[in-house]
Amino acid sequence: MKFGLGESSKKNGIPRIERVAPSAAIPGGEIAIYGTGFASRNGSRPIVRFGEQEASLSLASETRLIAKVPEGASGGMVQVSMADHESAPHPVSIGVEVADNLHPVANPAVDAEGNIYVTFSGQRGQRVPVSLYKITANYSVKPYVTSLINPSGLAIGPGGDLFVSCRHDGTIHRVTPDGRAEEWIEGMGVATGIAFDKAGNLYVGDRSGTIFKISPTREIFVFATLEPSIAAYHLAFHPSGDLYVTGPTTSSFDRIFRITQGGEVLVFYRGLGRPQGLAFDRDGYLYVAASFAGRRGLVRISPQGHADIALSGSNLVGVALQPSGRAILATSFTLGSGPTGALYTLDWEVRGLPLVG
Repeated sequence: MKFGLGESSKKNGIPRIERVAPSAAIPGGEIAIYGTGFASRNGSRPIVRFGEQEASLSLASETRLIAKVPEGASGGMVQVSMADHESAPHPVSIGVEVADNLHPVANPAVDAEGNIYVTFSGQRGQRVPVSLYKITANYSVKPYVTSLINPSGLAIGPGGDLFVSCRHDGTIHRVTPDGRAEEWIEGMGVATGIAFDKAGNLYVGDRSGTIFKISPTREIFVFATLEPSIAAYHLAFHPSGDLYVTGPTTSSFDRIFRITQGGEVLVFYRGLGRPQGLAFDRDGYLYVAASFAGRRGLVRISPQGHADIALSGSNLVGVALQPSGRAILATSFTLGSGPTGALYTLDWEVRGLPLVG
């Protein structure tokens, strides 16, 4: 009798990975591994390794394993071992931590030279020793700005300058290359997410319920009005020029809004838990740090509104997708000693949009 590869694997007790979902994660995220030959037998149990690191399993059946990506996981392969047999390696993308002891509350920003900017936002009204860090292209972490209180949103302007919103006092600051923060505008309410359009206008999310539009000459307009958010408004522009907005609340069925260039507010998607930072890839797919179907990670939403988990990971609050295919991922959470978080990089097949301007 002849067997196909799957039947031969079952007969010989050799594990075989057919696919993984999602195909990307950061440490702490869970990946489902589908295949054959995973059933425990003769006292042996399946062992999953990401690179050299063994993962813990929350589910094991003959055809499916759910593995938690361990700290320190490296390399781009996952394997399943059973007794003396081991599956062929299967590709998987794992984020690598490049900085910790941070407190981002929105997307990191990346400039044209590959430098990454990330906040230590702190608790409300808290003045921290370093409020903004610069991480160079070779991942050297350097204190960058010390004078801001509760820095929140970050964006690179058309001229390459870094802009920062501060929710503490509703100001927007422009940061010079040598790390000096100059107040650029005030009166933005509880200023959170910021984003530039192709014409160089800056949009600011005031979580009290307003999206402001600020022209390059600093004229202020009310662009759109939303209901208040307990957390923040996070902003990202679609290649078409429409503005997409998240505002996480206490609901597990939050919405993503699409605001047309004329200021009309529409609901693009409904059904996410605490959606936060968001970014578009070059094909118009939206990636949102959120919970979906009981799992936390980066949710990918197609232009037609189909959603799935593209990357698994807890405590994600922000993402920056680069045209090169590298993703920058920010996590944030609170311990007994206060807020903390980390930054990860991930080489991925997802291509981000070029910088505005």
